[in-house]
Amino acid sequence: MASSMERHMNGLSPVAELRHPVKCPPRVVDSFVSNGHSEEVDSAESFIKQAMEIIMDEAVKKATDVHEKVCEWRSPEELKELLDLELRDGGESESEVLKRCRDAIRYSVKTGHPRFFNQLYAGMEPYSMVASFITEAIKTSLYTYEVAPVFTLMEDAVLRKMMELVGWEEGGEGIFNPGGSMSNMYAVNLARYRHCADIKEVGLYGAPRLVILTSQDCHYSISKSAALLGIGTKNVYVVPADKRGKMIPSALEEQIKLAKSEGAVPFMVNATAGTTVLGAFDPIQEIADICEKHDLWLHVDACWGGAALMSKKHRQLLKGIHRADSVAWNPHKMLMACLQCSAFLVRGKTNLLQRCHSARASYLFQQDKFYDVSYDTGDKSVQCSRKPDAFKLWLMWKALGTKELEWRVDRALTMARYLVQEMKKREGFRLLLEPEYANVCFWYIPPSLRKLPDGPELWKKLHAVAPVVKERMMKTGSMMIGYQTHGDKPNFFRMVVISPQVSREDLDFVLDEIHNLGKDL
Repeated sequence: MASSMERHMNGLSPVAELRHPVKCPPRVVDSFVSNGHSEEVDSAESFIKQAMEIIMDEAVKKATDVHEKVCEWRSPEELKELLDLELRDGGESESEVLKRCRDAIRYSVKTGHPRFFNQLYAGMEPYSMVASFITEAIKTSLYTYEVAPVFTLMEDAVLRKMMELVGWEEGGEGIFNPGGSMSNMYAVNLARYRHCADIKEVGLYGAPRLVILTSQDCHYSISKSAALLGIGTKNVYVVPADKRGKMIPSALEEQIKLAKSEGAVPFMVNATAGTTVLGAFDPIQEIADICEKHDLWLHVDACWGGAALMSKKHRQLLKGIHRADSVAWNPHKMLMACLQCSAFLVRGKTNLLQRCHSARASYLFQQDKFYDVSYDTGDKSVQCSRKPDAFKLWLMWKALGTKELEWRVDRALTMARYLVQEMKKREGFRLLLEPEYANVCFWYIPPSLRKLPDGPELWKKLHAVAPVVKERMMKTGSMMIGYQTHGDKPNFFRMVVISPQVSREDLDFVLDEIHNLGKDL
């Protein structure tokens, strides 16, 4: 092989040689071709180009076209047959694999469709989508600066901006992780570590009976975290909420006293900013006063409602959030970043994430590296491999700017108000309560039930309406809206307005379609 000097003298730099390698005849070693990869690269490029065309046509253009279906419903047995899920010894041809790609899109729910209102995320966000493609193509993991230099810096920049919006003048730290449930688990673990740090080494044996306090309308991940971390679901004390779904501060105080009287040790309060069903915001300021009085960690689950911090008009919904010890916020919800994009933020520069979770793996987190090892963030995480999810928010934020993100939040809430106004004009629609956020909860009462007075007979019959209407809309593919019970309330629809692609005509269509699908019940 020629030396570096000989290559330069022949006009071929080492970089150029890498880009345009000299083709050698295939060499076979132990039945494997050891140097014939160029054809494989060409084949991969061809496949990726064709697949990207399918993605653009089917998952971007058609999936966001209001004239297309939200879903092409098939039963599980039908879908198993259509998709041919069996994995075999031999691979399929390129055309067959491309058909698999097309079918995967075809039979999936189109969450970017203007008439998808089923979850707390929706709409097509082009910039974060491109960011997702880039991170998948680069395929890096966010544990050290050396392997992810660009994305570690981007995550740091995004976290600092989010903490600024929370109002932490003293700063803090944070980490992106796989979903709001994981963020809430981080909060429980940090709060426990802060209360009894030796639990990391000696475990639960020497710990007192610890108690978490949270609203009856909180996310179920709080109980799951208690189960996972060995605290126990019976040690999650549920605090009553008012009719609007907000935690009652006086009831919180009573539950703290109850726990102490039983010999338990309250260590954390979870407040919710934007509950899953009603979209309610707990009174953070009053809860913070109680936490300060009893020296309790205050975590705010703002996975859904955190986006209101972007809006001058609506940020008062989270008044007092700057007093929280930790905050969970999912930009993949109202801000529309592609799934998943979830941040966990901790107030103050105490290095608590590192102290609580560090395992000091010597093959990753060497302290004698040639750069500033404070950028090696992996030891803050309970994961090892971690995707650079912050890039999806960073690129979107760079493209749109803070003002456009603020407009996105304001518009969503304005459209929710429009839906409520139109609903009040129509017979047969009845609000569960006036919405505080983008959750619009309502019943559709068919003509056959409209003369019945409020009472057990009406509630029993009304309970069966939403499931039937949901089944019909899914099989028609016209739109998608969720339903559920709440307390003693019969099934009602919970419609979530998020996407800026949603028009007034779409909201009018929703009301018309529900009536058309349910008027004969």
